[in-house]
Amino acid sequence: MRYDADSDGAPKVVAKGHGEVAERILAIAAEHGIPLHEDKDLLRLLMVLDLDVEIPPHMYKALAEVLAHVYRVNARK
Repeated sequence: MRYDADSDGAPKVVAKGHGEVAERILAIAAEHGIPLHEDKDLLRLLMVLDLDVEIPPHMYKALAEVLAHVYRVNARK
């Protein structure tokens, strides 16, 4: 996901995949120090969205849980 407060109304899905594509996405994230959070329920919700589409309001609660995790990870660093 990506969110730019200056240009986005809501976070957007910017990468997704399964199998080898998913493994490559995870490897790139790790190479760049991007925090990862595994949530299979959230994954099922996000996989139905197209790329570069804002996350709809009914998914905000699930997304907030991910963001809370990211903030906690960042606070520890």
